[in-house]
Amino acid sequence: MTKFDEATAAIRVDETTYDVCLDPGYSIGGPLNGGYLMAVLLRAVVDASPHEHPVTTSVQFLRAARPGPARVRVEQIKTGRTATMARATLVQNDESYIEALVTTATLEGADPRWADGPSTAIPPIGECVRLPDPKPESGMTLNAQVEMAFDPPTIGWLAGKPTGRPEARAYFRMAEPQDPDPYVLALAVDALPPVVFSAGERGWAPTVDLTWHLRALPAPGWLTLIGSGRLIGDGWFDEDVEVWDSAGRLVAQSRQLARVGRG
Repeated sequence: MTKFDEATAAIRVDETTYDVCLDPGYSIGGPLNGGYLMAVLLRAVVDASPHEHPVTTSVQFLRAARPGPARVRVEQIKTGRTATMARATLVQNDESYIEALVTTATLEGADPRWADGPSTAIPPIGECVRLPDPKPESGMTLNAQVEMAFDPPTIGWLAGKPTGRPEARAYFRMAEPQDPDPYVLALAVDALPPVVFSAGERGWAPTVDLTWHLRALPAPGWLTLIGSGRLIGDGWFDEDVEVWDSAGRLVAQSRQLARVGRG
């Protein structure tokens, strides 16, 4: 069992309740990363389901969860031969922090009948760059749990040279050796810096709604993340992320709506 497996573990209390302990290692300056929280939630949902994989997840982030004890409540809405729909709630201090609708199924790993390629190219990993280590007082502990190598133009904002477009592209893997699985993909779809940074915005950009789809079980190795946005306006922005595995297959895709950063 890896550190990530332990950090996302859900212990069954009864048919609808799971105890979890939210790990401080996945903080983004105080609040916990939304992808990490989804992975915790999905551990409970899949355990309660007769199916093995979370094929679609739609999450409303109600509050910014913090490290510490919490519970996941799972309510099955409909169970069928090929899919099960469930409602899941992350509860901390008697308040709901995340509400989610999750559909589980069992993917067989069959070759796709038709597949498109990545929406844009990313240079070889040797030409990509790492973000500098955050200052200890920043509370950005997530960086220590993952390795990411970025397409240089998409992090030009660090030097005050944003591209002017909402975009982010990077290679991704866990810092501790671990083959990617659906829970790692849940983390990956929310691991990029907000795409509005590259458009010239800064500050914490809280996600309000995120939906992601598991399209295939990933091959071992680096994942490729391609993030983009279509509209920034009235204090809101959208962010789409494609996740490609080392075999060149689309394994996950997501869309989120978030607030433009403040400060």
